[in-house]
This record gives sequence, structure tokens and C-alpha cells, in this order.
Amino acid sequence: MRIAVLGAGYAGLTLARKLERTVPDDVEILVVEKTGRHLVQHEVHRAIRRPSLADDIVVELGDVLDRAEVRQAEVTDVDPEAGVVSLDSGETIDYDYAGVCLGAETAFYDLPGVEDRATPLKTLDDADRIRGDFLDALDAGRSDDPSRVVVGGAGLSGVQVAGELAAFAREEDASESITVTLLEQLDEVAPAFPENFRSAVREQLEARDVEIRTGTAVASATDDTIELETGEELDYDQFVWTGGIRGPDALGGERPAVKNTLRLGDGTFVVGDAARVVDADGQPVPASAQAAVREARAVAENVASLVEYDREGDDIFEPRLEPFAFDSPGWLVSIGDGAVAQIGPTVVTGKAAKALKTTVGAGYLSSVGAVRNAADLVSEELGYEK
Repeated sequence: MRIAVLGAGYAGLTLARKLERTVPDDVEILVVEKTGRHLVQHEVHRAIRRPSLADDIVVELGDVLDRAEVRQAEVTDVDPEAGVVSLDSGETIDYDYAGVCLGAETAFYDLPGVEDRATPLKTLDDADRIRGDFLDALDAGRSDDPSRVVVGGAGLSGVQVAGELAAFAREEDASESITVTLLEQLDEVAPAFPENFRSAVREQLEARDVEIRTGTAVASATDDTIELETGEELDYDQFVWTGGIRGPDALGGERPAVKNTLRLGDGTFVVGDAARVVDADGQPVPASAQAAVREARAVAENVASLVEYDREGDDIFEPRLEPFAFDSPGWLVSIGDGAVAQIGPTVVTGKAAKALKTTVGAGYLSSVGAVRNAADLVSEELGYEK
């Protein structure tokens, strides 16, 4: 029997590690990940300003998986009906059960010129490119008129990028040489979150001199100008795009809707950002790291039950799968050298929020067995304050 785990982000790595503990040793667990590594995605924005963090937020899968086989390859197609995965090498893999944990890609919504000219933030290579372009813009702003960096999309990723770039400018003593502008087509920054959290995020951005323009949708982009839906043109020197997500290419760019068991077919589950999940309470589950980790734990338990049922073969009816219910303990977002945290109804900022952000990041790394990375991350974060 083979269980395929496709992708090793938050959902995939959590699922694989949980399956190693919950299914019999003679069940094959195959992890397919195109990089062969796990990336702590919620810390990638930090690498724009602190490239040394890259080593702390990359985990070799062989170091944290006990018996799962790791195949470094890109998944190009998943056929849930046939139980077959296609790889970029042309190879196909049959499976009895699979967790599709391929995450989401950046959505550019076919806006003319945007994908060609804006840099997303999904990888460390993206962070490195954003850093280089930002330093170029700083240099240009020092010798000529102030430069403008535009970040499109004010969800948590956009907020973090804008805050990091504003802090970078201050660190380089170049706040007068560059303006960081954050665009959001809806009426608030962090629009999917509670009002008190949104307000605190806006205050922290404004305190760092980020120019916020809500109710402002991008229509197109040229090499140096962004056209807004109002017809206004906004000149820029650097353009970063965090304006939305789409499904992985292996699912045709779609994020399939799944109910609270996260089941796409008899033996196929979609976990994490790759799916649009409705939980046991009938509520849509946000695309987030904490949701992906919790979904993966639930799916691992259900797959283990199905494996046991298949091996025993005595029962007439398949076991009832436990529904997934998402109950978030709170939300965290870093903004430059600060942070905003919501714990229950309470929102905190300042040192308490920053300490919590560092603790959560290190705690996650420890939870997946990357203890050395966790220690290094804490040391690096504490070093920011020196």
C-alpha cells in the first residue's frame, strides 16, 4: 500500500510526519517535493532585509522525516479517479491514498503587464530579487527624485513586505529617498480579519511611514507606471505583487472546493492552500499556515483509519471520517521590527507581539523536528535588537 504526499509545505510536512506515527511500518509513504526541502513560508519576507535568515527557514526533508521516501520532482497532474500522479520527468505514480499539499501560486488575474513586471514573494529567490531591486531603487532615490516602491495587495503577505521594506529604508538611512506605497482594492488593510486587528495593523504601518491606499484596484502595468481602475497613473521604481492566490498548476490552476473531510475523491485529500475548505461549522477556512497544519493533522487521522479498514477488511461499511473544524487561537503579523498579535479578542503590539511572533516561529520549527533551525532563528531575531 502506498500513500503519496504531494508537496512538503506546512500541510505536506505535517501530514507526512503524522502518517509516519499513525500507519503501520509496511505502508509506503512517498513524499514528492520539487525542491527536496521545506520552506517556512511565513518568514520569507524577513530574508529581504536579512538574507542570513535563509539558512534558518529552510529544512532538509531527510533531516526531519524518519521513514518516508522523498522524491525530488515536480507534480504536473493529479488524477483522483485513477489514483495516479504525473511528474515532470514523465513518470507516473500510482497511489492508494494521497494528500495533495501543493500549496497555492500567486494570482495575477490576467491584469495586463502585471505578471511580467511585478515580483511575487513565494520563494527565497523572490526575496533576493526584491532585495536587489529595492537597493537599486534606494540608490536612484538618493541621486534623483525619491523613488517609489509599490506593493500590490494588503493581505498579511503584503503588509509584511511593506513593513519590511519601510524598515529596510530606515536602516539604510534612506527614508527620504524612497516611498513605500501599499495598494488594496478593498476598503481596509488585512481585510479578512477583525476590525481591531485591522486597525492595529494600519497604525503600525503608518507609524513606519508606509503610504496606504485602500479602495484602489490595479488595472494594468507598464515598465514604470501602474494604471489604476480609476484611470489614475502611478509611477513606480519597483513593483511587488501579493494580490491573491490561485491553485497549483497540477490542479489546472484551480483551488477545488472540499467539504470538512477535505476529500476530493475516494483516496485523495486536498490539504492546505491548494483547496477551498469549508469546515464542520460551515465556515470557509482561511488560507494560512495554521489552518494547513491543523488540516493535515485531521487528514492523517482519517487516512490512518482508512488504512486500518483496508487491512482488516471485516467491516461492511467504511469508517466515518472525522470532520475538520477550524478554531484559530489568534493571528500574528510582523511589520518591520514590530508585530501585531491577536489572541482571542485581545490585540497586542510592541515587544510582546514581537516576542510572540518569534516564539511561534521557533515553536513551529521545533514541532517539525528542526530544533537547530529553531534555535538559530531565535538567535537571529534577538540579534535584530542589538
